[in-house]
Order: sequence, then C-alpha cells, then structure tokens
Amino acid sequence: MKIVPRLLSGEVLKAAKGFPAVVLTGPRRSGKTFFLKHLIKGASYHLLEDPDVIARLRSDPRAFIESLELPVILDEVQNVPEVFNYVRTVIDRNPAKKGQWFLTGSQEAPLMRGVTESMAGRAAVFQLLPFSIEEISKVSMFRGGFPEVIARPGLAADWFRSYIQTYLERDVRAVSSIRDLATFRRFLSLLASRSGQMLNRTDLAAPLGVSIPTISEWISILEITGQIISVPPFFENFGKRQVKSPKIYFVDQGLLCYLLGIDSDAMLMRSPFLGAIFEGFLAAEIVKAQYVRGKRRELYYFRDQQGLEVDFIVPQGNGRLLLLEAKATRTPMPSMALPMQRLAGSMKNYNVRACLVHLASRYGKDMPLAPGIKAVVLSADFVRSIWS
Repeated sequence: MKIVPRLLSGEVLKAAKGFPAVVLTGPRRSGKTFFLKHLIKGASYHLLEDPDVIARLRSDPRAFIESLELPVILDEVQNVPEVFNYVRTVIDRNPAKKGQWFLTGSQEAPLMRGVTESMAGRAAVFQLLPFSIEEISKVSMFRGGFPEVIARPGLAADWFRSYIQTYLERDVRAVSSIRDLATFRRFLSLLASRSGQMLNRTDLAAPLGVSIPTISEWISILEITGQIISVPPFFENFGKRQVKSPKIYFVDQGLLCYLLGIDSDAMLMRSPFLGAIFEGFLAAEIVKAQYVRGKRRELYYFRDQQGLEVDFIVPQGNGRLLLLEAKATRTPMPSMALPMQRLAGSMKNYNVRACLVHLASRYGKDMPLAPGIKAVVLSADFVRSIWS
C-alpha cells in the first residue's frame, strides 16, 4: 500500500517549530512509529521495548541520552518513564532549540504522568488514532482503520486475533496486575455487546463474577491504552433531570466487529448490533477529526430521565452546538428527527444546528428532513463540514 498522508502531520510539524519535544500517544499499531519516521526525515530511532536498549538506558541513563543523535524518536517511552527527567535536563540546557525530541507511547496515562511531572511547557502532546475516512476511503465499519488491516484486508481476522493476544499479554499486564486474562478477554466481548450503551458496571460485573471496582479498573485500562472512547452526558440542565453515566464506544469498529463475531459486510448489515456499530463509527470519526485539527476532544450525548435522547452533541465554540443522531438506515424518516427538534427547542442560549447521519443510498447525499434538520450521509465531506 502506498504511503497515506496523515492529517495530523501539519499540527505535529507546527508544534515541532515551537516546542523542544513532541509526544505522540495512541493505541498500539495505530501507525505512530511509521508516521514519525516518515515525517521527521533523518531522525535517529530507538525502541524502548528492546531489552538491550532498556538495559543500556537504565545502567547509565545520562550516557545513553548524551549519545543520542538529534533529532531522535524514542518509541514506547512508557516502558522507561525515568527517561523524561534526563530528556528535560538536556532540553533545559538549550531551550531555544526546537523539534529535537519525538516521544511515543501506547499507554496514555503513564505517558502523561511523565509529561506533566517532567516536561511541562517543553512538549506538545498529540494522539494518533487509526486511519479516518478523511484520510483513506478504505476505512469502514467492518474493517475499521488500523493501517495493517487496511493494507491486508484478507488477513484481518488473523490480525485482530493476534492484536488482542498481544494487547492482553503486553499492554494490559503492563498497566495492571491482572492474573486472569481469560476473564478479561470475556470482559472485552461483553463490553463489545454493550457498545453505545450507558455504562452499567453491575451489568458487566455479574456475568463475569468480578467486583464493580474490577470493572472500573478494566474500563480505565481500555481508556489508558486508547481502545475505547467514553462519551459523557452533556453538562447543562435544560429543565430536565439528566442521567450521569457515560456511554462507551470502541475506537476501532473493525476490532469491535471481530469481538462480536461479525465476519463479513453482509453479516454486519444483518446484525442486531448494526445500529450501535454505526453510532460508534460516527463517534470515532468525530474524535479523530478533532485530534487532527489540534482540538481537544469534546463529544457528549444527551438523555434525560423521561427518555429524551440525542446521540451526540458537539460544541463548536461561540455558543454553537451541533446535534447529531446516527441511524444505520438508507431511508431516513422525518420522525427520526423528533428527539433533536425537542432538545433544540430547550437550548435557548445556543445557536443550534442538527443533522441526522445515515448510511449512503442511491437517492443522493444530503436532503432536508425536518425544519432546520438535514439528513446527511456519513462521509469524509460531512466530517470536514462540521468544522467549516
């Protein structure tokens, strides 16, 4: 497969002109190393998972850091978090020299602790997720966007099986002292079946025979390692009693389909999980689009205790809100817009626009659905239009 430019490139290059260091997080195998090697021409490279490299660094960290040829890419730095202190020392000797240190990691929380404690003001932080539909048209609900799956779709099932095994054995054990990986694997499949639902820890704990605190820890692990998106409820009360639990989505819908045992596009279209998968696909594309534009993640949902629910609310600045309803249909109906109409009527202090996002159909892309609401196809053009 030819090299696909990542939309994050411009933001990273801009940051490299203003900061001594750039930190890149994201799920394992999302393309971080490949991205930096091709973006930062001539940079030296060191993988901090190599036992020999780790041994050299820990035996004489100062000598190791001093020997590096700058600019340098230090990959998977969460394995040796003490490296941050020594990198900071070198940066502080010549703070005017920018774009010399590029650090990656697959575990966001441990990585960010090192950045906060040692690199504050010295590093710009970005997150690289799997490919988006803005970057390559081959991204889909069934295959997802992991680069290796896009490149070799015929081996997708084998890749996802190996990915889960590697993820369980390396990342999960690195973050937590989980002993029963088989139960954690069952937890992944159970959580997959609850994608798009409000998080109910009791509902997850009971069939697995584990405690609610254990479920909370495992959810945290999936967030730390970039596997899921937790979408909180919108924070304002529009005269309604609102729920407080977040909704959970998988970052990559290809991985979600694998966990659900969906093995073809045709099976996906017949699946009772199609609606939740499509909703998660939209959520992931919004988050990816925010990250590559250098924006912080802002994605919410709305549900009150009377049952009024809107899938997503996207703040757009200056009092503007975008309401989105995801429907895995090729035939959007005006009745599907009613929840957004009711909620928009409560948002007197905002400039609100609303769209019902649906599957492509032969009848065209965008069309009026209800007063002030359009039906739009989930596409790269639509994602770009959110910020235009």
